[in-house]
Amino acid sequence: MTRIRAPWHVLLVLIGPAFVIYFGLMIIPILNALLLALYRELPDGSHVWAGLANLARLFHDPTGAEVDVRFRNALGNTTYFFALIILTQTPIALTLAALLSIRGLRGASFFRTVFFIPATLSFVITGWVWSLMFNPTWGVIYAIGRSLGVAPAGGWLGTPSTALTTVALVAMWQFVGMPMILFLAAFLGIEDDLIDAARVDGASSWQTFWRVRLPLVLPTVGLVVVLTFTAIFVAFDIVFVMEGPQAGPGYATDVLGTLFYRVYFGKYGVLPDPSMGSAIAAAIFIIVFTVVVFYLTLVRPHLVRTR
Repeated sequence: MTRIRAPWHVLLVLIGPAFVIYFGLMIIPILNALLLALYRELPDGSHVWAGLANLARLFHDPTGAEVDVRFRNALGNTTYFFALIILTQTPIALTLAALLSIRGLRGASFFRTVFFIPATLSFVITGWVWSLMFNPTWGVIYAIGRSLGVAPAGGWLGTPSTALTTVALVAMWQFVGMPMILFLAAFLGIEDDLIDAARVDGASSWQTFWRVRLPLVLPTVGLVVVLTFTAIFVAFDIVFVMEGPQAGPGYATDVLGTLFYRVYFGKYGVLPDPSMGSAIAAAIFIIVFTVVVFYLTLVRPHLVRTR
């Protein structure tokens, strides 16, 4: 079989503009943020070399500004946010995809569209509408919860023990359609011969799913986990819209994204400190980069689809 190679100038024309845009809008800002994290800003606006001192302050802040306390709180909240999303969104998306991939299912296209529609909404619309429904004064969800005796006095978004969980469930509702589509594509890509062979061997529907279909979509499950991890650890919009930059009651919903915003720009009693804000951004980058590399090098090779 003869392989056809495209001329280099054709590749340059096709790939060059996208590369320039990506490099200018993504790579250069990331490098600038990482570089700024290595400097300390003086009162006169100048910068001096600080090395890794800014990153060290995230874990032990000798200045008394409690940056380390806020960072550990935001890191814990972000980790909890991710764990809750994974434990709820992934099983639900996997179940919906498995059901919608059943051959001959009536209305499958309609339900695929319905489940995916929330993912097309903007963060602002989603956060604002759900905030209204959770409002303890006129919110319909709060009114239902109060009639059932399960609504806290300050509302779910106004109570520290329930605020982050509420935001996470709203995010799960909005984006469950994304992993569902990925899982659905993986299920539909399974050869019918494998399913038919399992049924001929006497496997039940549950056994076919557990022993045949699920193992074949494990690479997609791993991909969804990594994509979710990346999205949650840079999350900002949904938390900001629903709780504001003050990150809810007692910083209960303060994630790494909102902490970065508050420190970098100086919001709600925090003096603006671009260097420490960049240090937080650098920490986010290091965490995400480490997890992605770990998955690609050590986990993904063991999730290779087999026939």
